[in-house]
Amino acid sequence: MTGENMRTDLFDFDLPPERIALRPMVPRDAARLLVVRPGAPLEDRIVRDLPDLLQPGDQLVVNDTRVIAAQLTGRRLGGAVEPRIEATLIKRLDGSRWQALVKPAKRLSPGDVVRFGNEGRVCLLGNLDGEVESKGEAGEVVFAFAFHGPILDQAIEDVGATPLPPYIASKREPDAQDARDYQTMFAASEGAVAAPTAGLHFTPELEARLAARGIAIRRITLHVGAGTFLPVKSEDTEGHRMHAEWGTMSAATVDALNAARAAGKRIVAVGTTSLRLLESATGEDGRLKPFAGETSIFITPGYRFRAVDVLMTNFHLPRSTLFMLVAAFCGLDEMKAAYAHAIASGYRFYSYGDASLLVRAAETA
Repeated sequence: MTGENMRTDLFDFDLPPERIALRPMVPRDAARLLVVRPGAPLEDRIVRDLPDLLQPGDQLVVNDTRVIAAQLTGRRLGGAVEPRIEATLIKRLDGSRWQALVKPAKRLSPGDVVRFGNEGRVCLLGNLDGEVESKGEAGEVVFAFAFHGPILDQAIEDVGATPLPPYIASKREPDAQDARDYQTMFAASEGAVAAPTAGLHFTPELEARLAARGIAIRRITLHVGAGTFLPVKSEDTEGHRMHAEWGTMSAATVDALNAARAAGKRIVAVGTTSLRLLESATGEDGRLKPFAGETSIFITPGYRFRAVDVLMTNFHLPRSTLFMLVAAFCGLDEMKAAYAHAIASGYRFYSYGDASLLVRAAETA
């Protein structure tokens, strides 16, 4: 953990259920944008205003991960009873093996085979068999699938569904529109089971206007895991074990960002996933280094930011690691006041909701 040990209930707040967005804004850059500058009044803008709120030479860093169709439904093969199995793929282990969260996990044992598929479809790729290799204590299962590599990726795409966050999926069924809506325009590298949601607000028109103002967009990859939705259940932050996510940042991107910082320009992280990878890739000397591997960085108040000056991010769940991160970035009192304003002003929360633009507490730009 990086930051001070703090009581979890300090990060709690009441959110009326009607503030949770069930669909995104159309067009995407029409979403509202709350600008939070420590020591300055809150500012109500829209995402389309972003080029005017940033400075020429700022480096906008986006996450180009692509959400896979990670929600699988199937039945255990063999025996008199074939229980319905629901699995959410959460981590690729190699070319044919995935770790998954399964319900009901108690109905499965190592060696069992689950046939996932679209019931009623008769083509060969309408089914995907996975053998249970091992089980964990929290309902996680390792599946060894019958296919490998790109063929397995295609089979998952064919039989799976978009894994909407639980706070949306509990209110309505996922549909074909979500397969488009829950993917950013930057999505390229497959492997996430949740979208880097700040990136959902971008459109080609907004990208062109940012470029015209001299604001570069740099792409990095962090495959967002299912743990991003989980509230912190321990009584203090020290008791929470952060999930690990795989990321990569190229030498060319690192060189561009280091050069911009040396010239006095700012790094603007689009989303907490981009911020976490940028901070993980930055040394004590403040210089970024190429990165390829897992990060489980857990940022709480008291953390000293080394890379990111400005953060664009959606509105997060109470007691979540993400609300703790924004509290570390701008100050807990500042963010509680900002969230209270957002709730009172009708801002839309969570993955399909509105956004905030946060200037780091050490800055007053």
